[in-house]
Amino acid sequence: MPNPFKTPFGRGGPAARTVSINRGPYVMEMADGENAELTMYGEIVESQPVDGWTGEPIQGNYIIQSELLEDLKSLAEAKTLTIRMHSVGGDAGVSILIHNRLRELATQGMELTCIVDGVAMSGGSLIMCACDTVAVNPASLVMIHKCWSSLWGGYNADELKELAAKNEAWDKAQVSIYKRKCGLSDMVISNMMAKTTYMTGTEAVEKGFANKVLEDAAPLDIAASADGRSLFVRGRQFHLTPGMFAPDTIPTVTPEAAAPVEANTNQPAQTGGQNGGNTMAKTLEELRAENPALAEAFMAEARAAVSASGAVTPAPAPAPAVPPAPAPQSSGGDDPAQAERKRIQEIDALADLFDAETINAAKYGDHPCTAQEMVYQAAQKASQQGGMFLVALEADTAASGAQDVGAANGAGNDGAGGTGGPDSPQAVVAQAQADAKAFNERKREVR
Repeated sequence: MPNPFKTPFGRGGPAARTVSINRGPYVMEMADGENAELTMYGEIVESQPVDGWTGEPIQGNYIIQSELLEDLKSLAEAKTLTIRMHSVGGDAGVSILIHNRLRELATQGMELTCIVDGVAMSGGSLIMCACDTVAVNPASLVMIHKCWSSLWGGYNADELKELAAKNEAWDKAQVSIYKRKCGLSDMVISNMMAKTTYMTGTEAVEKGFANKVLEDAAPLDIAASADGRSLFVRGRQFHLTPGMFAPDTIPTVTPEAAAPVEANTNQPAQTGGQNGGNTMAKTLEELRAENPALAEAFMAEARAAVSASGAVTPAPAPAPAVPPAPAPQSSGGDDPAQAERKRIQEIDALADLFDAETINAAKYGDHPCTAQEMVYQAAQKASQQGGMFLVALEADTAASGAQDVGAANGAGNDGAGGTGGPDSPQAVVAQAQADAKAFNERKREVR
């Protein structure tokens, strides 16, 4: 005889079931067998990220697909499920999978509610939209964008078109999820995703992504790191997906937002100088002299961003052999945090023109510099290398004795088998020497 209490996940029994699972980035609780709560505070990934060099797990707030789906089975008997969300997103495929499993529970009668405690961005917003009721704080953030892929190696046009077609399919899947929730047209949603749209709690309600604003909720202290790659929410630091930056409308880090940061952040960020008051530094070097703790916090955030992106952080760059270009002057009213963010973004804008080592050294090396200084130093280095190449070429030619070798078969262009013709070795070397001299003259004029 079939078990009348059997659930779709194979769990059954009339007794009330209690659940208490704590994996750090997410927590599941159910005390009465009917009302469950799932707290999701982390990045959504398919598997535990591992350091490619050491093979060790990368520390972070990672919500792992296999663990969450297995633990979700224990809530199958619940009548209501409240999801407390704070996630910058992560893997699109995993996020869609979790969304679909939640919708499956909803079709079986479970009432789903999502409360956006902090942010629901990218994949986090997809999971949020699985819930029929979404409540947001006034200071919550909801962000939607088109999916993107990381490329390594060489590709031809057909392969790039194939990848673009796959990304468009992912985008269509995401549009269908958002459309079910907000009711906007495919074109409107697609345009919002193309623009990487950030919405406050009120704006999310106005556009249909959320159902109500928790007006009586305690205000959230949301702030961005100096380089725009991390968010601080209720004292917890969350790294944004590589290539993603917090919007300029979010204030940069404050003592209140960063003070309780997790243990892997050694120095809390500060805004006052060593003697109190407002920070007046206009460059990173001035900030190091005025407030070493704040400067170190900024650099720690930047290095963490590089680590989260999977890029290899180069060894500290040695002091440049050429004199640095004069640093651009900034106005006296610039915010040093905003200036640091601008410096990072200006260097990133040149990432396609320089190698990764040059870019990372300019941003995070022992001698960080502005985009203008990086270009100047690279030009000086290229100029020096060009001059050294010509000098070495001339020396190699002289050492080889090639100028003493006559034409093949003793037949020179002068018809007498000599070495004085225009194509003779002596003439070629003389022309090379003249070209090198002319190049060096032009180089000195350019300087």
